[in-house]
Amino acid sequence: MANKDYVLGVSDYELNRLKFQHGVWKEITDTFLDKLDITNGSKILDAGAGPGFVAMDLLGRVGTTGEITALEPSEMYVNYARDYAKENNIPNMKVVHGTVETAELPREYYDVIFARWVISFVPDADTFLEKLFASLKPGGIIAFMDYAYEGLALFPKGGAFDKMADAVRAYWVHGGGDPYIGARLPKMFRERNIDMKEYYPVAQCGGPSSGVFQWADKFFTVHIQQMVDLGIISQNNGDAMLADWNAHKQNKDSVFISPTITVILGKK
Repeated sequence: MANKDYVLGVSDYELNRLKFQHGVWKEITDTFLDKLDITNGSKILDAGAGPGFVAMDLLGRVGTTGEITALEPSEMYVNYARDYAKENNIPNMKVVHGTVETAELPREYYDVIFARWVISFVPDADTFLEKLFASLKPGGIIAFMDYAYEGLALFPKGGAFDKMADAVRAYWVHGGGDPYIGARLPKMFRERNIDMKEYYPVAQCGGPSSGVFQWADKFFTVHIQQMVDLGIISQNNGDAMLADWNAHKQNKDSVFISPTITVILGKK
């Protein structure tokens, strides 16, 4: 997957957005990671690691005898993660440039495989899952956090933004992804005899000063125009959606509700 293939692009802006996003969703992510039976010495694959923010957090869970492999297709993000490991003298974080589909992953090697906001973007989720599953030790844990893209809302309702969820889902599909992958994963686990141990939804809501509202702002202020440029929505509709969003930003009583994210944990 080259940079141009990223649905959301690769840039300094996107890197900073991902860093902010990690902070907004860190508490929820950490709660999920607590369920993965990670111990000192665990070998973990962070598939589609981006700049490595989750991988960096995982280091404290595996100790000096553990191992983190951050697999990432973007050269820019790979370099960011490698620089972090080098500057902080971290020998047990391996950063690999590649995709799940093309990388030579060791067979039955990892104790835990984790991917957050990755499988919804890949064009062939079945191949993606099978490749990861083959690299998981017997008894190992495979875990995903990703969208079942419903629930997105902005209150008070009644403006152009009310159609935003449809537009974002079309944006995902245009890029080859699946905005409802979170609802498909239980079936995919069952078909592969993965023993599902956890499956539940998470979301956040808040007003204009909240982290989740600002997280959404960093997405919509850039990607509404991207959706226009791709022909997913018209320029008039995009302008109206952005104007509606900006008006809500100025209303202290506005409430943004994030789309639903499902978290799923299975055992081999």
